[in-house]
Amino acid sequence: MVLNIRKKIRKTVAAFLIIVILSFVFFSTSTSAVTFDCNVKTYSDSIFMVNLDTGIPILEKDADVKRAPASLVKIMTYIVAAEYFEDFDTRIEIKQEVIDEVLNNGMVCSGLDWHVGDKLTVTDILYALMVPVGHDAAMVLADYIKNEGKSNIVDLMNQKAEDLSCTSTHFTNPTGVDDSDQYTTAKDMYLITKYALGLPLFSKICSTSTYYLNDEKDEYPIVTTNYLIDVARGGDYFYSYATGIKNGTTEKAGRCLVATAVYEGYAYMCICLHAPYNEEKEQTDQYCMIEAADLFRWAFLNLSFVTAATKDTPICEQKVDHAWDTNSILLVPETDLSIVLPDDYSESDITITPDNTNSVSAPIEKGDIITTATVAYKGEDFMKINLIAQKSVKVSPILYTTDIIRSVLTSVWFLLCVGLVVILFIVYISVSSRYNKRKKADEKRRYK
Repeated sequence: MVLNIRKKIRKTVAAFLIIVILSFVFFSTSTSAVTFDCNVKTYSDSIFMVNLDTGIPILEKDADVKRAPASLVKIMTYIVAAEYFEDFDTRIEIKQEVIDEVLNNGMVCSGLDWHVGDKLTVTDILYALMVPVGHDAAMVLADYIKNEGKSNIVDLMNQKAEDLSCTSTHFTNPTGVDDSDQYTTAKDMYLITKYALGLPLFSKICSTSTYYLNDEKDEYPIVTTNYLIDVARGGDYFYSYATGIKNGTTEKAGRCLVATAVYEGYAYMCICLHAPYNEEKEQTDQYCMIEAADLFRWAFLNLSFVTAATKDTPICEQKVDHAWDTNSILLVPETDLSIVLPDDYSESDITITPDNTNSVSAPIEKGDIITTATVAYKGEDFMKINLIAQKSVKVSPILYTTDIIRSVLTSVWFLLCVGLVVILFIVYISVSSRYNKRKKADEKRRYK
């Protein structure tokens, strides 16, 4: 009998502890760009220059300010068209009414007006879009997508901008003609162009200075407006290491340019928006091309790849809980940290700071990502890296269990439960005491 009572008491206590532990578990779980010193004279109001090998921006000037994009819009037009057409050999008729719309609205025909009634391939039209001014090509693509795909090309362009996280970009037309509600930023143009570089033919088309439409049957070619890549017509603007991409000019946008250049294994993109342009004031120079070439020269001559840390370089020591034979672990970069820095940099200019220094719990496998770290140059944050465990750490069951018990015993919910039990016990004692006193009093009265 006594044995059965003891078993019941043990079961009751065990159930109580399980409830407390479960309660503890459930309730306790509720609840940039770096700019290096540069002495290049610039003209554009917005500039954003990026090392394409690392994705690290190296120069920024009002890169988040909204600007009119002029013909740089056609980079997005290209993206939409390239993703719309499964076959670039698809032929599109060049309609007279589309060419008339271009001319009647003061836009420029760049060669498709020679082919009214002809059917050109999508490849031909993409060349006509990106090599010369390309207003006619943009309108031909927009007309085809509207009639065949029943889609508004501008809606597709804005949706793509949203997909690329271009939060300060909005399009109203595929040509780039000025509109008060059409704008972008230098940073957004970088995101757009970087995406376009991964699409078929984009790099090849944007580096082309001369192209013959209609299977080279034309007597005269279309020619690029990007003098940086045109050795025949570029004159002093020609830059031998330039590889593309697109320029544009309107009264509101001024001179605009997205340019790329490659030299001895280094690749850069430079976006320049709103450089001076005013024919009445004789501001007709291609200022954005001048500054882009100078910025490329500066980057190629003054910046180099540096391995700031290898994947074996200890960055910090992280405290580890519940470990079998250690209380800390070394964290190292997930990959070698190769960045572009000025040739005259010093090691003290680079700092790598863990973003989270809180302890972690074992077990840990070698290579597990423990936290991230911020890399800064002269105190200016410019990239994030992953920090991983240098070695594996086994868990200690004793320490783990002890820690859980300690956590339970010191938790608010456990203390509340203990307090409640104490209160109930005091109430019980008080009630029992009163009951016993009353019982004794009743018995005395009865015997009297």
